[in-house]
Amino acid sequence: MPVRLDKPWQALTEEAVRRLPGQLGVYQIADAAGEVVLIGFAGGRSRFGLQGELERERQARPGLAVRFRYEVTMQYLTRYQELLMVHLADHGRLPADNDQAEIGRLGRLSPA
Repeated sequence: MPVRLDKPWQALTEEAVRRLPGQLGVYQIADAAGEVVLIGFAGGRSRFGLQGELERERQARPGLAVRFRYEVTMQYLTRYQELLMVHLADHGRLPADNDQAEIGRLGRLSPA
């Protein structure tokens, strides 16, 4: 499995979110410019899994977040942290809507 989430982007619409599985996993949300603005996860306490989390994000970001991609995984916390570390390594910062204080709790990756 590649370290970066490289699945194709999908439009963050009500119809697209409705088709998502109610499973555990991770996701990325991007703005109109293609910039990842949030890396998140659907965990054990997420109501309706990925579908519920992305619907919540869609409603919280009307017009701001336009695309998303996701990955179903039972190891959602580990994968979430890995995606944050990769983003930090690639961009020198976390996505704008992630808690910047998490940098101190992350390990370091040097992806190729």
